[in-house]
Amino acid sequence: MLPKKIATSIRECAEDKKAENILILDVKKQSSFAQYFIITHGNTDRHVNAIAENIMTEMKKKGEPAWQVEGLREAKWVLLDFGSVVVHVFLKELREFYALESLWGDAKRI
Repeated sequence: MLPKKIATSIRECAEDKKAENILILDVKKQSSFAQYFIITHGNTDRHVNAIAENIMTEMKKKGEPAWQVEGLREAKWVLLDFGSVVVHVFLKELREFYALESLWGDAKRI
């Protein structure tokens, strides 16, 4: 699957679990390790966990399993690495605190 298709499929998986303010950033020009970043959040740790678990389950069904997963147990900031696509699922307060969108301000929004 092409990286852009992976990113849009992940967005759909996140939408299925009511993830909020889903943002896809094209970071090809800014990053040597990924083509797209997806940033989203849930309102509780259970919500964050449900979003991340659904993304992992559905993408595995599509033949695109996560290469690496960090933070799932705590479910405050879950990082899902799909190679060319990196997903950040935050607890709302942590997303506001870290403001990753501002760090990648030059990236094109999809």
